[in-house]
Amino acid sequence: MVNWIWVGMTVVGLIFAAVNGKMEEVNKAIFQSSAEAVTICIGLISVLVFWLGLMRIAEEAGLLQKLSRLFKPIVAKLFPEVPADHPAMGYIISNMTANLFGLGNAATPLGIKAMEELKRLNGGKTEASRSMITFLAINTSSITLIPTTVLAIRFSYDSAAPAEIVAPAIIATACSTVAAVLIDRFFYLRRKRKGGN
Repeated sequence: MVNWIWVGMTVVGLIFAAVNGKMEEVNKAIFQSSAEAVTICIGLISVLVFWLGLMRIAEEAGLLQKLSRLFKPIVAKLFPEVPADHPAMGYIISNMTANLFGLGNAATPLGIKAMEELKRLNGGKTEASRSMITFLAINTSSITLIPTTVLAIRFSYDSAAPAEIVAPAIIATACSTVAAVLIDRFFYLRRKRKGGN
């Protein structure tokens, strides 16, 4: 469905540009944005490699295990259906830790593995379980202490104060995570009252 939306937007945009005689500007924008995309990607690679390296050092030093132990009681309350020793719990905590440090690229494969394990716990059903919905809500809103990708983009565009985004990012992501958990709980309790799972 999303592919059709993108195709539709592209076709409508091209027709609009052709009708209004703006095709030359469209071509210019395509080539300019392609060049910018490559430059940004190269800039992002260096920052992401740096933070992924730090994450690896933290993992080797046992810091991630300590964070996991710190998060475990909170995560256990958010996911009461998931057994404490189940692999899904480990992937969920690892995903949350990666998101905490703004490493969305590192968090994505962990999130996919967590969903696969949660699906197994759900008996392989196509309908999402409560834990899957909760995980998706938390993963999407995700509290972030260091917005690595945003910092990298601000650095690559020579921002005067690239790190000034950190405090607003912490506040915004904390609010979004609290909102996600509250909304998730609201719909879960409403469904439970109506006699659902």
